[in-house]
This record gives sequence, C-alpha cells and structure tokens, in this order.
Amino acid sequence: MSNNEPIIKEVTVNAPASKVWKAITDKDEMKKWYFDLKEFKPEVGFEFRFKGGKDGREYLHICEITEVKENSKIKYSWRYDGYPGKSFVTFELFEEGNNTKIKLTHEGLESFGTENPDFAKENFKAGWEVIIKTSLKNYFGNK
Repeated sequence: MSNNEPIIKEVTVNAPASKVWKAITDKDEMKKWYFDLKEFKPEVGFEFRFKGGKDGREYLHICEITEVKENSKIKYSWRYDGYPGKSFVTFELFEEGNNTKIKLTHEGLESFGTENPDFAKENFKAGWEVIIKTSLKNYFGNK
C-alpha cells in the first residue's frame, strides 16, 4: 500500500441515515463516541478545534468543513497547529434498508511528512479503526 493511499474504514449500523447524521454532526452526540468539541456546525467554512494526542503529547487539531450534503456526506480539512501538512476527513452515509453504511476516508496524510512519528499513517489507521469500528458502532449498539 503506497503512502499516498487514503485510509478507508467502513461500518454498518442499525439506524437510519438521519440518526447517523445527528451522531456525526451534533457536538453533544459526537462527544459520546468521537471527540469532545466545544463547537461544531455542519456548515461549509465552519472551523472547529480540539486537542488530542497520546503518551502525554497533545496536539491542537484545526479543522474546517469543506463540504456538506445533509444526511449523506460531510468533509473537513484536518491539520495540526504549528506543523506542516493538511489532510481531509470525509464521512459518507449510504442507506441500506433499515441500516446505514458509514464510510470514513482520511486522505492527504502524506502531507504531514515523516518528521513526527505521532503523525505516522499507522497511528491514524489504528485510531480510526477504534473510532469507527468500536466507538461509533457501540454508540448505535447501546441505543
């Protein structure tokens, strides 16, 4: 797998797209499975920030929404304050009967370079695996 290939994670949950949309765009719902965001609005141009990291190293994430299609797609840029590079995260929703398939794509990770091992592609792969396949799936499983 080349380093320029995006990370793609998919999970199907037993919920309509409108309910999944609320989970991925409402800050009060997002903090139950994603990150605790001070503000979040599914509007193009809206910028949101949050801190996150591991092993005591925290990074300020700066994200700006670039595309919104209600109940089907949201895309935002994802970068780190004080570090080069800019990537993009996309959530796409596909209704399948009573279920919704959620497809997450994170592209542009190579733009972060190799200087900081915390920004290694493997870390993103592992992180999204937990967020999408465990946290988000459990969020719907427990309702």
